Order: sequence, then structure tokens, then C-alpha cells
Amino acid sequence: MPEFIHLHNHTHYSLLDGAATPETLLKAASEQGHKAAPLTVLDTFAGAGGFSLGFALAGYTVGGAIEIDKWAAETFQHNHPESQMLIGAIEQYSDEEIQEKYLPMRPNILLGGPPCQGFSIANKQAGDPNDPRNSLFMEFVRIARLLEPQYLILENVPNIVKSKNHAGEFVIDILRREIEALGYIVYHSILDATHFGVPQIRKRFFLIASRHELLQPFPSATHTLIENESPMFGSDKLPCPTLWDAISDMPVIEAGEGSEEMCYSQAPQTVYQEMLRHNANAVHNHKAMKHSKRMVERFAAMSWGDSVADVPEHLRPFARNSNGKISDKVYDQNNRRMYPHKPCHTIPASFYANFVHPYLHRNFTAREGARIQSFPDWYVFKGKPTVVSQKLLQREERTDEKFICQYSQIGNAVPPLLAKAIAQNLLQQIKQ
Repeated sequence: MPEFIHLHNHTHYSLLDGAATPETLLKAASEQGHKAAPLTVLDTFAGAGGFSLGFALAGYTVGGAIEIDKWAAETFQHNHPESQMLIGAIEQYSDEEIQEKYLPMRPNILLGGPPCQGFSIANKQAGDPNDPRNSLFMEFVRIARLLEPQYLILENVPNIVKSKNHAGEFVIDILRREIEALGYIVYHSILDATHFGVPQIRKRFFLIASRHELLQPFPSATHTLIENESPMFGSDKLPCPTLWDAISDMPVIEAGEGSEEMCYSQAPQTVYQEMLRHNANAVHNHKAMKHSKRMVERFAAMSWGDSVADVPEHLRPFARNSNGKISDKVYDQNNRRMYPHKPCHTIPASFYANFVHPYLHRNFTAREGARIQSFPDWYVFKGKPTVVSQKLLQREERTDEKFICQYSQIGNAVPPLLAKAIAQNLLQQIKQ
């Protein structure tokens, strides 16, 4: 493994000033973002708070959040300590409860990433599960109707633009019609995180609704993966950081090593690392998965780009309940060794089992995933790093563990740098 990587001086990021606490860091970000009274954000389906963090870094005030999961809500509250949190299923809160909690703050922006699994909620009698009118999307619309913010920003998977209900109507057309009925102008687009300095190939759908027309509702790309579009070729786009640009300074730990808090072992090696380490006094959530000796050997047999499908047969996974028989089913999307000098593949909720470190024979830690998602190091994730399957927890009545683990909180999040680009562009539209 290389001992050092030179700083990429041609890549520039703004750094935050202030003491190393969530309160002062977010206050400093707000002061640095703009001098006028900050706009207030309410984050629904808030998760760990990556969407909100991007807006806070652009100078907005994170006034409140609604989140169903206990551990994700703990993460949000720890890192956004001044926001007003409601913990619980959003559909269980009445109109009166929502208005009593959030109407006094008059949120200017409503954020949300409703779960998109078939668009279906618990009520199976609701009709077509692929129709957003029978889903948590309508809870987002309900909050907009109750609080009347100036802007709505909804995030989801790119495939939503191809989804139809049973009647053959596009989901996006239904969403547009429901939101336009509230008096908004609706725009939507698919943004690639690499275009905004996130070292991860991650495309996400965004819908922006505004009370007034926006000249440019979505931000222009600031970064590129194409060499002839970099500054040395006269372009105004910066090169997107690579995976190794993001994590090469992390303390070197093997499988089963690390802890929830540890000291840095070396200085930052890239400007991206300098930005995410700024005002952080420790490495949090850097605990490696425990792997069997055989799995470590399997990883050692992998080159960059290889997965379990590429290792010698004797190192492939055993078939379930087979007493040592090699499985004839190989899932090549699992445990793929990442290229260090490219952006990482999309970090999903289950990324603890998806990717192998470029040089070490183990999966990524939660903190390495957070770096790839562009979370700063002072942003601490609560709850357990991983949990067993939800079905097993239900069967064994282990309800005290039936929450979203650190890995899933990170994988589910909107990358903060991508959210920040959206937030900064919206400020420019407002000024215009």
C-alpha cells in the first residue's frame, strides 16, 4: 500500500471555521454561506441527516426533522443538535401535531426522500402499490400542504422516471400533478454525484418545486471524470476525487480491528481529506468487520475489479447448509475489490458486504463509507455498525436491535456535497 499521496492542489474546497462541535461547525457554515437571514429547512424521512447537512453547509438553518428510525434519529440529533426532531412514522402524526410542531418556524424548504420500495405503505388495501397516491410520497405532499414552504426538494432512485402504476401512468406525472395542485412549479432531473466532487458513481433523482419560476433549478457540474475537461486542458471543471483520494489517510486496520473512536495515524494526503478532517479531533466509526481466515484468503486472491466470481474455486462461498460444499451460485455484485484511482461504485445500504478495500483484505469500515459519501469526520453515526437480518430480529423478538445500523444510515443518505450544490444553486436562484 502506498505510504503517501501528494496533495491535489488543483482541487479546491471551502473549509469550515470554528470549534470542533456540531453546533459551532454548523453555525460557522451558516455564517460563511450568506449574510442574510438563513432560510429554514424541514427534513422529512430524514435518516442520518446527509440531505440536511448539505443545506447547513450552504448556510441554511436546519429547523426540524421527522424520522421513523431510532438510531438514525439519534445520529441526526447528535449532529444537528438545534433542530426539532419528531421520531416516529410520519403518517401517525396528525395535521394538528405537524402544524403545532413546525408551523411556528415557518420552514422555507421541505426536504424528503420517501422510501420507494414499490411505493407501497403498510395498508395493502390502498390499491395499486405502484401508485404514489397510495404511498409515503403523499405524506410528503401532505406536509407541504400543511406548512406551505416556498420550495420542496424530493430525492429518490433514478428509476422512478421509468415507473408506472397499474393503469400505465408514469409515477413522475402523478407526482407532478399532485404537487402542482398545491400551487408549485415542478422541475426534475437526475444528478450524478461525481459531477459535484463526491468520489462515488451515484446517480439520484431530484424533484424541485417552487412557488415562482426558477431560471436554473439544478446546479451545473463543477467536477468531471473526463481528463480533457480538467483545468490543465482549459476547462473550468475540477477532476473528481478518487476513492483513494478519499480514504488513503485512514488508520490502517485489518479485519476485526479498529474502534468507534481512534486517533489519526497520519496527516491528510489530499485536499479532499483536509476538507473532511477539518475541525475533527478523532476518527469515529472506523471499525472493520470480522472475517474468517478463509474470507481473508479469498480477498487476498482478488485484484482490483475482481469479485467472488473471480477467485479460485476452493475459496468461493460454501452452499448454505451444505457441510462444506462449494456453492454453484456466485453473486458477482458481492465483495468486489475497488479500484483505488477511480471513484467508488454506488454505496448502498448493505455496503459492508459489497466492497473490498483496494489494498487491505477486508470490507470497508463505516467511516470509509462516510468518506466516500462526503460526510465530514466530525459527523458521528450512532447505533450499532451492523445488525443481523430484520427477519431474524423479528423472529427472535430482539426489538432493541431492530433499527437502521451505521452502514445502512450512511448508504441511504444523500451525499452532503451533492446536497450542498443543490442548496447553493437554490440560493443563487433566489437572489436572481
